[in-house]
Amino acid sequence: MAKSRLTHPLIAQAQHVLRHVYLPRVVACLQELSPEQIWWRPNAVSNSVGNLALHLTGNARQWIISGLGGAADVRRRDQEFSERGPLPPRILTSRLRKTVEKACRVLAKLSPEDLARVYTIQKFRVTGMEAAFHVAEHFSHHAGQIILLTKMLTGRDLKLRGFRTRESEKGEICLPCSGEENAIGARELAWPA
Repeated sequence: MAKSRLTHPLIAQAQHVLRHVYLPRVVACLQELSPEQIWWRPNAVSNSVGNLALHLTGNARQWIISGLGGAADVRRRDQEFSERGPLPPRILTSRLRKTVEKACRVLAKLSPEDLARVYTIQKFRVTGMEAAFHVAEHFSHHAGQIILLTKMLTGRDLKLRGFRTRESEKGEICLPCSGEENAIGARELAWPA
């Protein structure tokens, strides 16, 4: 069944922010940091960048790939936070990229009925749409933490300002562009400072 006029743009936006906004920012941070910095914790009750990357991978897999897509739920959430590394940055990056791509493929296949259906994920009763947006919001939250930790550890401006629209992915700039390239080499729309 074709997606309705409302569900298609909403799911397309969730896929877009996961794949083209937050994932590249997290990857840029992982590439900026040494393995020691990736696993550094400011204190015993805070997470490292590595723990947050594992957590984002586990969350997207559990909520979208397993919860909505029907794959086996193999998540071990406690291990996402207890890991002390150092898992190499390339492994963290590869796992996160593969998970986001699989999650986006699952989202693309969901019908309006699938998005309206109630699922039980992590003991929560949510619709498919709520699950999709939980993951997008969750990814945004932890991507911000990763960016802050990276700036603190490197003392560098990562130039991750602004946002990318689906149209800008096609080369069409919708708002005035600063013309700057960020740490991943992509032109982004920038708000005035």
